[in-house]
Amino acid sequence: MDHRFIRNFCIIAHIDHGKSTLADRFLETTGTVAPQEMREQFLDQMELERERGITIKGKAVTMSHRGPDGREYQLNLIDTPGHVDFSYEVSRSLAACEGALLVVDASQGIEAQTIANALLALAGNLVLVPVVNKVDLPQAEPDRVSAELQQVLGFDEEEILFASAKDGKGVEAVLQAIVERVPPPKGDPEAAARALVFDSTYNTYKGIVAYVRLFDGSISLSDRLLIFSTGKVTESMELGVFSPHPVPTDRLRVGQVGYIATGLKDVRECGVGETLTLVDRTTEEPLPGYVPLKPMVFAGLYPADGEEYQALRGALEKLQLNDAALTYEPETSPALGFGFRCGFLGLLHMDIVQERLEREYGLDIVVTAPSVAYEVKLKTGEEMRVESPSRLPSPGDIEEVREPWLTMTIVTPDRYIGAVMELMSTRRAVFKRMEYIQGSAGAGGPKLAAGGESRVVMEYAMPMAEMLAEFYNRLKSRTQGYASLDYSHDGFRPAPLVRLDILLNQEPVDALSMIVHRDKAYQYGKVLTQRLKSVIPRQLFEVPIQAAVGTRIIARETVRPLRKDVLAKCYGGDVTRKRKLLERQKEGKNRLKRVGRVQVPQEAFLALLKVEGE
Repeated sequence: MDHRFIRNFCIIAHIDHGKSTLADRFLETTGTVAPQEMREQFLDQMELERERGITIKGKAVTMSHRGPDGREYQLNLIDTPGHVDFSYEVSRSLAACEGALLVVDASQGIEAQTIANALLALAGNLVLVPVVNKVDLPQAEPDRVSAELQQVLGFDEEEILFASAKDGKGVEAVLQAIVERVPPPKGDPEAAARALVFDSTYNTYKGIVAYVRLFDGSISLSDRLLIFSTGKVTESMELGVFSPHPVPTDRLRVGQVGYIATGLKDVRECGVGETLTLVDRTTEEPLPGYVPLKPMVFAGLYPADGEEYQALRGALEKLQLNDAALTYEPETSPALGFGFRCGFLGLLHMDIVQERLEREYGLDIVVTAPSVAYEVKLKTGEEMRVESPSRLPSPGDIEEVREPWLTMTIVTPDRYIGAVMELMSTRRAVFKRMEYIQGSAGAGGPKLAAGGESRVVMEYAMPMAEMLAEFYNRLKSRTQGYASLDYSHDGFRPAPLVRLDILLNQEPVDALSMIVHRDKAYQYGKVLTQRLKSVIPRQLFEVPIQAAVGTRIIARETVRPLRKDVLAKCYGGDVTRKRKLLERQKEGKNRLKRVGRVQVPQEAFLALLKVEGE
């Protein structure tokens, strides 16, 4: 197809604003999916996505639609997640498009992630098409939300579209707007082929299957391909488009979105952001690709059975191919054995990776408490990056420790300003600015966030470590679920931080160590030892649980031993016989205490997440 009649676009929205439902209506309206095959959240093929009702992986689909001029247009939709933890998926999709639908719920209005995604699209020079969705709801206020879009993002009133993805109202108008407003892809059909790999997956028979967008030239079946950065040469075993299931074709042309089965077996040979070109006609200039994203949260993943270590390694390799934001490196722990130190974009991302490893690869894993990466300046002048508390040097060698900070955007009804400020004051947050989003009062509607009440955009700077301890849950509970949150990295700042060590039976458990602010060390140590006491199983010997900063013990709890009644068989005789049995039992317990090991259950690591607020 002539690239002038191709439109590449994505849908960006805050989570639960109807993005996946709108994609379903597109598939129905364009006839891409037969009515008997249609189901809700059609593009969310992963079982985990359907269970949670969220999009985790971006999907691509090619649709055919007749435009206002009577011509047939090819619409390439790249679906995107809505949660802040998957913003990297969004940025990769945006790089493969010329336009984006900005979907906003007609009852909830603009949320924090709405603003963040819109700014991402504008930074990529994409054409934004604003759509107010869910206008069929009884509590919908499309006029108020339209005014918000004009005030916050500067749209003109006439360019805002209104639709209901659930019943199909206005969907045809949205498709026509895509054809009219989104520009066709630029590129030279006669130039050397340049294809951007925006996603990839692994197939046992076809090897690495790269999801590509062609910016120049064309690629045909059986062409010899060159992966620009690695210099690896392979052959296009199969290529095609998503409609929405893979449909093989003979050629992919400039502007098209599709897939190429490379046959490569090493997952490191064709990563996300690579440029594919032809061996016979190699391009001189690769595509910009993607900026490697630094993980924000780190945790240890260990197999519950040590023999599954290699299986865990293989699973992480294949999962990293499908999730470019995941990083990992081998590490060992005296308490847990061999495992991997993994980096994630956030707590939800960590939770999703754990679930996928257990479901898709059948692994039983233990996950340590999450932590963040710190920058440490030593007295020798050397600087190092510390991603695990166990790797923090001794206090005598440290000149300064810097922790990561976030810029946080919170959108909430104005009646919760005091509750939000109170929460942020307990998290070492620094207030930056506040701006009101005025809403017009709805006639007869309830006075809620979606019913005409003014909302505010609050911006804070906060240490990222403070977000790990149930921050999101507490924000939601204090605002009755109305607040929305978005965040971005804001560099590193120095702070008086110390390492809090946990000792079980006099032995430090590095997997339970954490880096905390010096002023909160005693509070953390006290609460953590109390929580661990309730989850560490009782042994035949006494187990002391101690919290220490350096060589100083700051808190202690004791798990009482199980007691065997050794006097049960002693039904008579002198008292010295009973004393002899008790002394022998005491000696055995002391010996067992010296050589016994305490198994650390998964609940012990979860206890670290719930220390804050006690």
